[in-house]
Amino acid sequence: MAKTNYTEIKVAAARTALFNNIKDVIEEINIHDVLKLSSGENLPTHQMIEGKFPVFGGGGSTNLTHNVFNVDFETLAIGRVGARCGCVFKVPKQSWVTDNALYALSFDKRFNLDFLIHYLSYVDLNQYANRAAQPVISLKRISSINFPLIDEIRQKEFIEIIESVENGKTNFGEEYLELNKALKSVDSINQLQGELSHQLTQIENLNQAILQEAVQGKLVAQNTADEPATELLKRIKAEKEKLGKKEKPLPPIKPEEIPFEIPESWVWCRLGEMSINRDGERKPIAQSERNVRKKIYDYYGASGVIDKIDGYTHEGELLLIGEDGANLVARSTPIAFLAKGKFWVNNHAHVLDTVDRITLDYLSAYINSIDLKPYVTGGFQPKLSQGNLNIIPVPLPPLSEQKRIVAKIEKQLAKTKQLKEHIIANQQATEQLLKALLHQAFEVGEKE
Repeated sequence: MAKTNYTEIKVAAARTALFNNIKDVIEEINIHDVLKLSSGENLPTHQMIEGKFPVFGGGGSTNLTHNVFNVDFETLAIGRVGARCGCVFKVPKQSWVTDNALYALSFDKRFNLDFLIHYLSYVDLNQYANRAAQPVISLKRISSINFPLIDEIRQKEFIEIIESVENGKTNFGEEYLELNKALKSVDSINQLQGELSHQLTQIENLNQAILQEAVQGKLVAQNTADEPATELLKRIKAEKEKLGKKEKPLPPIKPEEIPFEIPESWVWCRLGEMSINRDGERKPIAQSERNVRKKIYDYYGASGVIDKIDGYTHEGELLLIGEDGANLVARSTPIAFLAKGKFWVNNHAHVLDTVDRITLDYLSAYINSIDLKPYVTGGFQPKLSQGNLNIIPVPLPPLSEQKRIVAKIEKQLAKTKQLKEHIIANQQATEQLLKALLHQAFEVGEKE
């Protein structure tokens, strides 16, 4: 869910409250009589020469500079082309405005420049753009807009109120009761959303705690009748030999590599000792090839299913671990997921199998309980190599206990999933409440 910018919402609320209920209008003047608008000048990126003059385009500042300017005075500009067309922004003296924006060559000096900018932002010029693939605003399309001319002191008062809202003020006296009410409502919903976000974080922490308790032998009771994990590990190695898996011996686990104590019936082993690497068939599929496929089978990458195609390289149930270090480092939890059925895996994920199905579930839980970052190498393009993956120490429980652990994890995570869905539903409900409150606060004064 995209993060809501409550400051922008409150500023919009302030503009609406002020301009919907504007009084003592001297006259209404057409936009083209107030502003002499012109398109900026074409300036492709490859022709820019880095300098000290800021460059503005269809979305405002481009964060680029040029060595010359084409506007030598402070003015306003309007995004003319692109997704943000209609946005209104101030252009400082000595700037370059590209032809993706319209800018005011001059304006009626009875109007304060900031007042004009706020009023155009209130009008929402984006509604005047054509609805083509590349939205565009023309001078003709906005020709019906009129500016209300009010006393200069009143204009400055409006500007001060809007700027005060930007700085967090929420009370402007009895004259602006509706605005005060709306701003307080936005703040209340902001606080509620903050609490809901905190609850989501707590649920993620709880999920991690459940997994960590599970892989340390603390989630379910041990049973002395269970076959020790050392015997299970012997069988795993024997089964791998039967499959003809010739692998380099992995180094023994050193005491300093063991992060916590485990029950006596468990054993520490390397991930490569108790898993089977079946990723020899994997290869990337070009986007151009994916576009012409029928899209039947899941296509997995570093972060899960990324597409569907009409071919597959793997069949059954496998554990996939993201190889793309950029994803691994960016996320707060490791990337490990189970794939079932028939599917294709590209070369950004490791494919692991185990001799016993239940061990696959347990291994998935363990990988998702640890931090994989220490095993990621590389700088600009970090990567989790197969060699580093194989040496990860894994606490292996007896097979019977693995079954109890997996069942308990599924039960616990099902509960936290319900809680998470409930919180997300509440987040969405508060967003709708915010829209309803703002509409209710200002609908009486809406212009026809």
